[in-house]
Amino acid sequence: MATDATHSTTHIENHPDLMALRGRYEAAAAKPMAGLIEGLCLLAGLYLAISPWVAGFDGFNALKVSNLITGIALAVLAMGFGSVLERTHGLGWVAVAIGAWTIVAPWVVSGSADTTKTITNNAITGGVICLLGLATMGMGLGGRKSRAH
Repeated sequence: MATDATHSTTHIENHPDLMALRGRYEAAAAKPMAGLIEGLCLLAGLYLAISPWVAGFDGFNALKVSNLITGIALAVLAMGFGSVLERTHGLGWVAVAIGAWTIVAPWVVSGSADTTKTITNNAITGGVICLLGLATMGMGLGGRKSRAH
């Protein structure tokens, strides 16, 4: 019985539909726009991680930690987009969620984000991250659109 389970796993790996799906994701990942989006997503994550010290979030230690953790998470996610898009394209929504969190974090984490630099920094950075997350999701859907035509 164990050989049947092993055989069916091997068989599914070579299934034509699965091979075609992998081919579409490889083609999407090979496009120059995909590399640009992935690189910008990585840079946005790194900037988000260091932004409290760049913009000077004085007195907002909880917001500093939030930006650091979410920035690192986004950078790791972007590295996944770049290396294995066929497995991570469905996680573009996570980048959108990180972007949305970044926008609201000054109020949620700090309670009173009364400085213009914290609000401006997080709103712009979060908006860019949301757009990059949507673009990443679009890359994954690109293969499906071409099949429909």
